[in-house]
Amino acid sequence: MPYTPIVATLGYVLSPDRRRVLLVHRNARPDDQHLGKYNGLGGKLEADEDVVAGMRREIREEAGIECDAMVLRGTISWPGFGKAGEDWLGFVFRIDAFAGTPYASNPEGTLEWVEIERILDLPLWDGDRHFLPLVFDADPRAFHGVMPYRDGGMVSWTYSRL
Repeated sequence: MPYTPIVATLGYVLSPDRRRVLLVHRNARPDDQHLGKYNGLGGKLEADEDVVAGMRREIREEAGIECDAMVLRGTISWPGFGKAGEDWLGFVFRIDAFAGTPYASNPEGTLEWVEIERILDLPLWDGDRHFLPLVFDADPRAFHGVMPYRDGGMVSWTYSRL
């Protein structure tokens, strides 16, 4: 069966002091498969945009801010992650500088500044605990991972760096 993933972006906005990250606490929609979890910002790529333009648009839509500096930290293939088992391919960015004041909330939930050192203490997707340290580490190389899901749970995690 051919691999035809949904292509998406996922971004982690750093505070100006680089000690906190802007996350959405998915607490607004009872039917949300992410309900109760904390996530970065992002979403599906549109047909007429590249991944950088898609990331900028998602940050603008979800947080009301403009990305001034961002870096691609990695890519993740999530076979089976979707609600109905769809495959996803995510481009993971760290946003190092932005302009504007972030919204307090959006239709998915409350936006919160969280200390980077506290992220792993939050309710997250199990798989996030594996790749989030790579988003914030000092290694300048991007990571490229595969994280299969089955029945809503992570099966395994492998990654490479060039």
